[in-house]
Amino acid sequence: MAHHRHKRDTNARRMPKAAHVAGPLAVLVTVPAVALGVMAADPATGDFVRPESSLTAATLSSQTSLELRDLDRRAPLSRSGSRAAVEEDSVLRGAEYILAEQSAFDRRQAQAVTRKAIAKADTKLWTTAPLNLWSDPSTKADKVGEVKAGEKVLVTGRRALDRVEIVWEQKSRWVTEGYLSDEEPIAGIGGVCANGSAVSSGVSSNVVAVHDAVCAAFPSITTYGTLRGGGGDHPLGRAVDIMVSGSMGWDVANFVRAHYAELGVSYVIYSQHIWSVERGGEGWRPMSDRGSSTANHYDHVHVSTF
Repeated sequence: MAHHRHKRDTNARRMPKAAHVAGPLAVLVTVPAVALGVMAADPATGDFVRPESSLTAATLSSQTSLELRDLDRRAPLSRSGSRAAVEEDSVLRGAEYILAEQSAFDRRQAQAVTRKAIAKADTKLWTTAPLNLWSDPSTKADKVGEVKAGEKVLVTGRRALDRVEIVWEQKSRWVTEGYLSDEEPIAGIGGVCANGSAVSSGVSSNVVAVHDAVCAAFPSITTYGTLRGGGGDHPLGRAVDIMVSGSMGWDVANFVRAHYAELGVSYVIYSQHIWSVERGGEGWRPMSDRGSSTANHYDHVHVSTF
């Protein structure tokens, strides 16, 4: 790493050595100290803060001053420079060394906190959709695998940056928040669609799965709407309208909700009510009046998928 000699103020020679040392160190230490503290939180709080035991700028200033006194006795004067320039270069090298030591310390602290979080984890939830597994919650995390929908996973209770921590194969892994539920999905839909109904080609595999499951369970329903213009998930091939009304409509809506994990369902709308994976714990929520029977979903069950 190249070290650049910086221009000094006109009164630099009159500044006490302590002030000359502390100035550049405070700038060097502040940014890494904040960045390195992200993962070192007590799992009980769920916050990501810097450990109090980490070195402070004042500590670094003191330590580097001691190094500087030792270097003063050894550092020769260059023909083209001055002792002040040598001192400044020595300070930068000393700060760089101490920051490297600090980084290693914070990493060890973060690893210890993670091990503690894994050891204390005692809650299991179900995945409601296929989820990528990430090495940490940051945007620069590595993808290290994936977990299927309907899997039961151990959670630590820690969350950060729209991700939550789970224990997978005895390691800390992070998944997107909002796709874990305490409701166990009903396994084994079974059955065969034999009424001749179908969905449009080009829709997602999840829409095909919803059609096949509903068709097998409710063979009297023969009309399904998928691709159409407008907004929402229909033009994207991720939604299906199941043309049914009355009490059977509720049977269908609750059937799809019960199998949301296996079918990759995001939300269900029927009879001016909505249920979504993201707010699954709230059950069926009422919706505002949109003006017509069809717009309020009284004559069909709308299913959106991932």
